[in-house]
Amino acid sequence: MSGGLVALLDDIATLAKVAAASIDDVGAAAGRAGAKAAGVVVDDTAVTPHYVHNFAAERELPMIKRIAFGSLRNKLLFILPAALLLSEYLPWLLTPLLMLGGTYLCYEGVEKIWEKLGGHSHHQGGDHGEQDDAPAKAHADDTLPAPAAIHGPEQEEKMVGGAIRTDFILSAEIMVIALNEVADEPFLSRALILLVVAIGITILVYGVVGLIVKMDDLGLQLVEEGSDLARTVGRGLVLGMPRFMAILSAVGVVAMLWVGGHILLVGVDELGWHWLYDQVHHLEDSVSEALGSVGGVAAWLVNTTASALLGLIVGAVVVAVLHRVPRKAPAPAR
Repeated sequence: MSGGLVALLDDIATLAKVAAASIDDVGAAAGRAGAKAAGVVVDDTAVTPHYVHNFAAERELPMIKRIAFGSLRNKLLFILPAALLLSEYLPWLLTPLLMLGGTYLCYEGVEKIWEKLGGHSHHQGGDHGEQDDAPAKAHADDTLPAPAAIHGPEQEEKMVGGAIRTDFILSAEIMVIALNEVADEPFLSRALILLVVAIGITILVYGVVGLIVKMDDLGLQLVEEGSDLARTVGRGLVLGMPRFMAILSAVGVVAMLWVGGHILLVGVDELGWHWLYDQVHHLEDSVSEALGSVGGVAAWLVNTTASALLGLIVGAVVVAVLHRVPRKAPAPAR
């Protein structure tokens, strides 16, 4: 009897080890899959704070919470099931869809560069909402920028809805990129990995967004209530956050071009046109051999630069084509 109990406990311990190893494998695979989507994650993190700009401070976190739940609903109820069905029954579509998403990333990256150079935005009057022309309220510390007029509940609904719609596109791209990394895994493993990616990236993105949008409020509180040192730190936070957001936005653009271009570079190779990928691969090998100990880093930089250049070229072509397409004029206001 005792021998049977020992054997049973041994079997349970073995199953527990197997389960723990499986969880570790799922976690590791989810980490690798999520890392591949880094460019889209950075863009998502850079874009979202703009949706809560010019709202009352007490509404910022509730708005982000609503957007985060909308993002999670998009991923779990729509994108995840569609991705699993696609990988199970139409796996050959994965590469073309991934390349389509990569092309969209390239387009978005170049479009943002075009906006910056041209001083205009294709989001104006759209989901990002219009800026309020009402005069800004004066602030107690005249060395700090004055806050803009505060939007109301109707604009909040519009902005939250727009943020969730934009997030759907970015979330779909994240999930397809992640799926491509685990396409050879069994169905259940694929489902668990994508579930971990969906939840983990949502928490990461909107947790960071929440911190970003509250940093200037923390800075203002320190300026108004703190010691001399606290006021100095607070003033630095308030003045520094716009610069930080500009840097984050620039990193997001570069990441989109890099990730989108790399998706296209690998995609055309998988579809049978090997020349472009082979040229980049040969250049990587040459640089790696020539530079010895730092050759690995240099080879990565070669691949990254080539991918970003390809993304820039493809994105520029798409932007040029779309800007040549005549657009329907808005109906006159009545």
